[in-house]
Amino acid sequence: MLGFFDVELAIENLPLILTGLPMTIMVSFLAMGIGLVLGLLIALARNANFRLLRWPARVYISFMRGTPILVFLYILYFGLPYAGVNFSGFQAAVIGFGLNSAAYIAEVNRSSLNSVDHGQWESAYSLGLSYRQALTGIILPQSARIAIPPLTNIFLDLVKATSLAAVITVPELLQKAQIAGGRSFDMFTMYIVVALIYWPLCIAISYFQERLEKRYSRYVS
Repeated sequence: MLGFFDVELAIENLPLILTGLPMTIMVSFLAMGIGLVLGLLIALARNANFRLLRWPARVYISFMRGTPILVFLYILYFGLPYAGVNFSGFQAAVIGFGLNSAAYIAEVNRSSLNSVDHGQWESAYSLGLSYRQALTGIILPQSARIAIPPLTNIFLDLVKATSLAAVITVPELLQKAQIAGGRSFDMFTMYIVVALIYWPLCIAISYFQERLEKRYSRYVS
């Protein structure tokens, strides 16, 4: 035992805590998938010339960025059943984190799309390309390279934020650590173990980010 950290107890409970890792990864990736798709659509609506699209997108971004995700999880899991809508803890977590991250992803996408020179749009239209063809074939590939670092940061925050899902009974890393801590009466050691699991997980994501940046840099002059 090293003062505040019981090494033997940590090793003994590590297998139990690690059983929550697949759930943490699953919630993170599914929520990020929802966020990427919805975030792109919101970013396009945010840049649209029509107020009917632009203003709802602005309100959505403002609301999601201005409210705590924990409150949103409580609404989805504990509040909606009163309206006859029931989600499991897993479903509420994926939906909640996905909808929340979409607001931040939308702002990243909007910024990266706007950073592409407007002349690219004009060139695409002069070649007879439609809006969809110009967007998917010319604009998005260029903006993706710019968006990778901030999107990875959002994903890193999302992975760590999944620990909040423990409050709605999702069996992820923190919830498993709380179970282990309740059995051993040493919550502090279990929390340190969780931190030491999140750390290399985030390092791996950062490494993947660097690989993506190098890959996309080959197509950027």
